This record gives sequence, C-alpha cells and structure tokens, in this order.
Amino acid sequence: MAVRNRLHRSELAVPGSNTRMLEKAPKAGADVVFLDLEDAVAPDDKAQARKNVIEALNDLDWSNCSVSVRINGLDTHYCYRDIVDVVEQAGDKLDTLLIPKVNTPADILFVSTMLEQIEAAKGFKQINLHILIETALGMANIESIAQTCPERLEAMVFGVADYAASTQARTTNMGGANPNYYTLTHPDEQGRRERHWGDQWHFAASRLVVACRAYGLRPIDGPFGDFNDPDGYLAAAGSMAALGMEGKWAIHPSQIELAHQVFTPGEKEVERARRILVAMEEAAREGRGAVALDGRLIDAASIRQAQVLVDKADQIEQSLAGRQ
Repeated sequence: MAVRNRLHRSELAVPGSNTRMLEKAPKAGADVVFLDLEDAVAPDDKAQARKNVIEALNDLDWSNCSVSVRINGLDTHYCYRDIVDVVEQAGDKLDTLLIPKVNTPADILFVSTMLEQIEAAKGFKQINLHILIETALGMANIESIAQTCPERLEAMVFGVADYAASTQARTTNMGGANPNYYTLTHPDEQGRRERHWGDQWHFAASRLVVACRAYGLRPIDGPFGDFNDPDGYLAAAGSMAALGMEGKWAIHPSQIELAHQVFTPGEKEVERARRILVAMEEAAREGRGAVALDGRLIDAASIRQAQVLVDKADQIEQSLAGRQ
C-alpha cells in the first residue's frame, strides 16, 4: 500500500546532469530528494543524466531522506527508458517515481503497470508514485486522477510554472506574487485608491488540496523560482500551508530550512494542541460534554485539528530522531 505518513515538508530538486549536486543531495537535510531527469536536464544530456542518477541511487547513502526520480513526460520518447533503466537498475533504492504533467488517470495507470511488471521481475518492493498537476487538463481531471491507483499513489504536487504556461497566464514568474493580479479599493475623499494584490494561484492550489484530502493523498506545493528572495519564499509557503499544503519544493538547498520553518508546527501551537487533548480527556472522564480551555469553549472540530497538529509534531520528532 502507498505510504501516507512520509514527511514532505521539503522536497529538494536535484538535476540529474549535475554530479556535484547529486553527491551532496543525501546530506542536504531535505525530507525528500527528487533526482530530476526532466525540466532541469537539456535534451542532449538526458542519456548521461539517467546514468548519473542510477549511479547516485546505487552508490550514495539515502538513509537520511526519502528519494525519488522525476521521469520525463509521457509525451516524450525519453519516458519509457527512464522507467525501465532506472527501476531495473536501481529500483530497490527508490521510494517513489515522480510523474510530470499528468493529464488523465491513464497516465498514472501506464506508469503503474510498468512498475508492477518490473517489480515482479526483479523482486523489488513496491515503488510509490508522486504526480505533478501542472496542466489545464490535469487540473480539470484532478478528482478522477486523485482516485487512481490508491494502492500506489502517495502525493500530488502543484507545478505552478507549467500550469501558468498551460493556462496562458500572463506571467513569467515561477510562483509568488504577480503585480498585475490586483484589485483597487474605492476612491477615498481625496480620490486616492489602494492597490491590493491577490494570489493568482489560490483557486488551483485550493482545488489540489481538496482533491488530495478527499482521497487520502499528500498535497505539496511546487517551486518558488527566486532563491535569492527568502522572504518571498516564506510568504508563498506560508499561504500554501494555510490552505493545507504539507510541504514545498526547494530548487536550491537554501530553501530547505525555509520550508521546514513554515511546515513544522511551532512549539506554542503544539503545546496548546496538547493541552486541548488533555482537557478533552479530563472532560470525558468526568462525564462533561463540553470542553473549555483558557476561558474558551473547545468544539469537536478544534479537537480534531489539535490531534492533527500533535500527530504531525510527533511524526517530525520521530523522523529527526531516526536520522541521528
């Protein structure tokens, strides 16, 4: 069955064509590292990048993180060789494959069938799937996609850059704010109007979160292109965390710790959540239906939210302890 409790606070993208970055990736501190054979690799370098990735999977120690490979799109002739060569030669080292530009359930079924056959032939354990929703068609089909291969599908990622291209959005940024996406307030007495920026990707990201949560998947936010703008990254990640995303890509190692800052529950949050659960247990023992804490009534929804927060904090603590 698909792993549903893997940490995804940070997912580090590593080009398969860059051997120096491949060597550093296992110790970079990310929860997940994906070795990229797609967008980060030029066409002339695809074959060598595939060899580099296979060598890195087999020769490096990946015990401190989960490891994945982003294959090339199903609309390219590189895809089948990525699956066959990487999985046959290093599938026992892989946690997941990352499929780009998923448009329909058939895309997932194709990769899943190939994995099933290679796993059977080689005696490998199951390799799970992450998928990128980064096209208009993929977003239109997201609910049916989310229900495909529940035994193997683990997480969905919002790929903002290709999604922008697919929807013909008027931006060249890779995530973040768009100064042209704004509204104006009504004029004040002097005729002055304020400009309020909006989040251009709110609807698409929200739809992905809902589809993931409805069918037990992990929603992950994709890249933020300006790795020299930590404040911009924190703002983008924070808004996605507020929506329910579990983590975000890091296209540069400097973004890993930023992702952890956002997607790791704060000490005060966790402490209050634990107090809510204790108050609930005390009320249950005393036969009280209502639960109050710090002068405020705690309802059933608050209790469920507290349990989610505590579970996440415990998971992070256990994961970090296992890396030491």
